Amino acid sequence: MTAPVSDLPRPNDSSGTPRRVGIEVECGGVTETRLAEIVTELFGGTVSQTAPYERVVEETEIGDVKVVLDTAYRDKADNWIAQRGLDLSRAVVPVEFVTDPILPAQIPQVDRLCRALAQHGATGSRDGVFLGFGLHLNVMIAGTAVGDLLPTLRAFAFLEDWLRLEDPIDPSRRLLPFVEPYPSAFVERLAAPEAADWSRNDLIDVYLHETPTRNRGLDMLPILRHLAEDRVIAALRDASAVSARPAWHYRLPDSRIDEPDWSIAREWNRWCLIERIAADPPALEGLREAWLSHHRGFAATRHGWAHEADRLLKSTDLAKAGA
Repeated sequence: MTAPVSDLPRPNDSSGTPRRVGIEVECGGVTETRLAEIVTELFGGTVSQTAPYERVVEETEIGDVKVVLDTAYRDKADNWIAQRGLDLSRAVVPVEFVTDPILPAQIPQVDRLCRALAQHGATGSRDGVFLGFGLHLNVMIAGTAVGDLLPTLRAFAFLEDWLRLEDPIDPSRRLLPFVEPYPSAFVERLAAPEAADWSRNDLIDVYLHETPTRNRGLDMLPILRHLAEDRVIAALRDASAVSARPAWHYRLPDSRIDEPDWSIAREWNRWCLIERIAADPPALEGLREAWLSHHRGFAATRHGWAHEADRLLKSTDLAKAGA
């Protein structure tokens, strides 16, 4: 059953425009053709094939929905041998659907699509040992000023170990180069008192120096490319896979589309907790101080901090910050 959908503490951006979220869900067990058909059965729209192994369903109730076999090799499927190889890879390569940016209130409709897909055989990360299917949320930022970005980044960084403890990602995803945690050295710089006085340029410099990779549970590179494209291109060996967009690319959650108690709404609510803490300066400061205190101790570990953060969230009003 779909969980109630939490509200963002800042539902509109700095210009007053309602913030939206683009949703990407990976799954196995269905082809891109069948997935696109199920989209039309639920939401209407017209299916067209845009390339081999790619479909787009236009003008549905939730906007356009893109459906692809999620591998870069689909662009090279220009002969029957390559196509045969891709067809054989379906056991481990997911099909992915990607929505247009939607309002958070529309998330239950996407959950309805997930349930329909599961009824037609769609599977998630836990269906096989070599599967690493994910859910990505592309959450429109509230603004481009450092005060719009840094608190959210800090809140996530301080709570990432707790997020992984509270709902562990599937081991198969930990083996793939997609969702490595932020390096401790980066989080330490975010926790330093002087970080509160950073400019936006300072934030960009530190991020690109400490973690110039897409392989993160929260990938900020799309935002940075939107703000400073030349600097991102210079910092990365290959920036071609980074699309510029003013959105948080939250890619930590598993896709568990075939599990009845899983929902996109629940994962959205976990993101909203991050933003609620970011929007509450005393709560964020308490979390920062606790992180520093723990990591200054002897034999500090990520696992130990995750448990301490769990106790902190349960014993204070941090989890309700800004609600």
